[in-house]
Amino acid sequence: MAYFTASCDSVKKNTDFAKSLGLDYPILSDPGKSVAKAFGVVGGKRQFPQRWTFYIGKNGKILHIDKKVNARAHGDQIVSRLKALGVK
Repeated sequence: MAYFTASCDSVKKNTDFAKSLGLDYPILSDPGKSVAKAFGVVGGKRQFPQRWTFYIGKNGKILHIDKKVNARAHGDQIVSRLKALGVK
């Protein structure tokens, strides 16, 4: 399993942020918002990305999208969702 986050901030800002928190996963940078728009997290009048979690299978297909992310409890939510999806 692989995991990462995506952000519409610059590479430098994301790198500095990741270092400040000692993250052990990459932050992908999309300052042009083309990927964010393709995934539907930015669009129309919404200029800032919504905080959604995408679960993508090994075949590249989206298995599930959590659209109601509670940052404080999301770690537990991810574990539960992975179990429900049968991901070990």
